[in-house]
Amino acid sequence: MSKQISFEEQLEESRRILERLMDPEITLEESVKLYEEGMERIRSARKMIEEAKLKVEQIEAAHREDEV
Repeated sequence: MSKQISFEEQLEESRRILERLMDPEITLEESVKLYEEGMERIRSARKMIEEAKLKVEQIEAAHREDEV
């Protein structure tokens, strides 16, 4: 995944992967590849959440400093 995609796109693609994994016709090999891709997307989405959380904390801290 060299192209940065949005958090929402990560979630949507994860949902699509889950739907494909639920297909009873899917092969074991394809299941493993999809699982790996899904886990990577989830990892990336979690990282985005952590980065956003840190940014919000920094904004709040700066706002508190301005009030003092």
